[in-house]
Amino acid sequence: MREASVERNTKETQIKLKLNLDGTGLSDITTGVGFFDHMLDGFTRHGLFDLALRVSGDLQVDDHHTIEDTGIVLGTAIAETAGDKKGIRRYGSCILPMDEALVLCAVDLSGRPYLSFDGAFTADKIGDMASEMVREFFYAVSYSAKMNLHLKVLTPGNNHHVAEAMFKSFAKALDMAVSYDSRITDVLSTKGTL
Repeated sequence: MREASVERNTKETQIKLKLNLDGTGLSDITTGVGFFDHMLDGFTRHGLFDLALRVSGDLQVDDHHTIEDTGIVLGTAIAETAGDKKGIRRYGSCILPMDEALVLCAVDLSGRPYLSFDGAFTADKIGDMASEMVREFFYAVSYSAKMNLHLKVLTPGNNHHVAEAMFKSFAKALDMAVSYDSRITDVLSTKGTL
C-alpha cells in the first residue's frame, strides 16, 4: 500500500496526517473548520483514499493558516505516496456535477507545480470557511505535491455545491492519475523521470 504520515508543527498550526492512496474512502478528519472537514471527507470518499487528519490551528485569528497548512501537508503526502511514479497513469481528469454546478478538474503529476483556478464565489463564507480559502487550499496542495492542477467552474451555482464539486472532482482526477496501469512499465514521460 502507498501510505505516508506527515506532521507539521509551527507557531500557527499543529498537523498530523496519514494518507493511504490505496484505501477505501475511510476518513477521520478534524480541522476545527466544519465546512472544510466536510469537503475533505468528500475528497476522501470519492477518491477512495483513506485519510486520518488532526489539525489544531490559530482559528482565533482566522481559518487561513489552518487550511493553507493542511494543503501543504496533504500535498506533501501525495508526493510521498506517489513515489517515483513508475507504472501510474500520471494524468487524471473529471467533469463533475453537483446539482446545478458543474466543475472540471485536470491533474498532471508532472513534478512541475502549477495551479489554474477559474472560479468565483458569490459570498465571503461558505458555512464557517472563508470562500477565498478554497483557492488557497488547492494552491498549497498543487505546489507541495508538485502537480499541475486545473480547476474550472463550467456552470456556477450555489457556493456550497461549487466548492463540493471542486473537491470531489479533484478526488476523482487524482485517483485516476495515481492509478496503476499494467501497460505502463516505467514512468510515463519521454524524459524517463518526473
